[in-house]
Amino acid sequence: MTWTKAQLQDVVRQRLADGLFIVVSNREPYLHRLEGEEIICQVPPGGMAPALDKVMRACGGLWVAHGSGEADRLVVDANDHVQVPPADPRYTLRRIWLSKEEEDGYYYGFANEGLWPLCHNAYKRPSFEQRDWEAYGAVNRKFAEAILGEVGERNAFVFLQDYHFALLSRFLRQPNIRTAQFWHIPWPNPEAFRICPWAEELLDGLLGNDLLGFHIRYHCQNFMDTIDRIIEARVDREHMGITRGGRVTLLRDFPISVDFDELSSEAASPAIEEEMRRLKRRHRLRQMSIGVGVDRLDYTKGIPERLKALDRLFDRHPELLEHLVFVEIAVPSREHIRAYQEVSEEVDELVNAINWKYQRGSWKPIIYLKGHIPPETVHAWYRLATFCVVSSLHDGMNLVCKEFIASRVDEDGVLILSRFAGASRELTDALLVNPYAIDEIASAMHQALTLSPADRQKRMRNLRAHVQEHNIYEWAGTILSELLKLEFQTA
Repeated sequence: MTWTKAQLQDVVRQRLADGLFIVVSNREPYLHRLEGEEIICQVPPGGMAPALDKVMRACGGLWVAHGSGEADRLVVDANDHVQVPPADPRYTLRRIWLSKEEEDGYYYGFANEGLWPLCHNAYKRPSFEQRDWEAYGAVNRKFAEAILGEVGERNAFVFLQDYHFALLSRFLRQPNIRTAQFWHIPWPNPEAFRICPWAEELLDGLLGNDLLGFHIRYHCQNFMDTIDRIIEARVDREHMGITRGGRVTLLRDFPISVDFDELSSEAASPAIEEEMRRLKRRHRLRQMSIGVGVDRLDYTKGIPERLKALDRLFDRHPELLEHLVFVEIAVPSREHIRAYQEVSEEVDELVNAINWKYQRGSWKPIIYLKGHIPPETVHAWYRLATFCVVSSLHDGMNLVCKEFIASRVDEDGVLILSRFAGASRELTDALLVNPYAIDEIASAMHQALTLSPADRQKRMRNLRAHVQEHNIYEWAGTILSELLKLEFQTA
C-alpha cells in the first residue's frame, strides 16, 4: 500500500479526536525577513523542515520552533503565533525567542560543536563546554514551558525532532502528553558516545519518550548497545523496547522520504522546462554531460573528496575535457563554527585549483554555485544531470538523493551514493561508493557516463518505484500510527 496525504489525515482524525498534535524542531518551516520595507516569507533550506511541512499541511496542528528570521516578531500575534503557509494557512507556527547567548551555547555550542561531530564518523573532534551544556538544558526547558502552556488540560501528542532536544521529553512528562522523538542523524557506537561528559543525562532524557525513531535499524542497535553500557535500564532486543523507572520507550526505524508525487509534478512543469533551457543557454551546456551535487557546506557531506575524484576522473580520461561539467550547489551552513569555515575555504580552493588546471577557453570543469539557490533551479539541474553524486562521509538518511530520483520524470540519470548514507540501505540500484576512496568515486563517475541507456533507465525506474511507494506520508503515517496507539495515562 502506498501512503497518501488523505490516508495520513484519516489516521490523525480517527485517533487524535479533540487532542492536539504538536511538532517541535529547532528550525522553523517558514521565516520572515525584510526586503527594504517589505516583509518576505521564506522557506529555509534543508531537508527536514520542508519534509515535515508536508505532514503538517496534511494534519494541521501546532509547530513550535525557534523564531530566527529578522522580521519574525513583526508578524506574530500576542501569543507568538502565525498561521502558515501564508498563501493557504493549514497550521499554526509558535515561535520561541532565544537570546544570542542561548543560541550560541545551545545551538552552535552543545548541539553542533558537541553532539553533531560526536554522532558523525567524520573525524572532527567534538567540543563540550559546561556553559554550552547549561544553555542546552535551559533552552530545552524554555521549549517545554511553551509547549505545556499551549497544551493546558488537553490531550496532546508531541513529535520532537532531532538532537537539539534530547532532554525535552522528560520536562513534558505528564498524564495528558505522549511524546515521540525522531533522531535525524546517526547514532554512534557506545565507545564514541561515552566521550560526552553528560552521556547519562542525555540518555535518560531520550528515554522520557514513549517512542524513539531512527532512520535505520543499525542506529537502533547502536542506541540499545549504548544504553546497555552506560545507564541502568532493561533492554528488550526482541521487541525493540527499553524499560527505565517502570516506563517503556519503544525503538523503531523509520526511513524518512520526500513527497514523490509533488516533486515529480513540479519537475515536469513548464516552469522547470523553461529553467532548464535558461541554464543551458546561460552556461553553454548544449553538448555537455552534466554531473551535479547539492549539499549544505558541511564537513560530513564529503564535498572535497567528490571534487578530488572529479580531478582524478579528468586526469584518467582527458577525452572528457570540454565534454563534462560538474555543478556543485553548496548552501552555507553554521558559518560561526570554525570547522564549517574551514571546509568552505577548502572547497573554494579545490574549485579554483581544478578549474585553473583544466580550463580551456570559456569551458571550466566546475560550475560552483555557493549560496541559497531557488528550488526551481535545483530541480532544473536535477533534470539536466547525467549523474548526481551524494558522497556523505556519514549521514542519517540524506534526502538529496530522493529528491533527485523524484525529479527524474524522464526515467534517466544515474545516482552515485555513499555507502555511509542511510539511504544506501534502500536505494540499491544506485552506484554505491566508499566516499573516502577517491579512485572509487572517479570510477563510478566514469561508469555513470558510459552506462547504456537501457541500464540507466532500468536503475532509475527501480529507484523511482521505491521512493514513490516509501514516501514522506508513509514515514509520518507509520510513526503516528505507532504513537497514536498509546493510551493516555489516568491522572
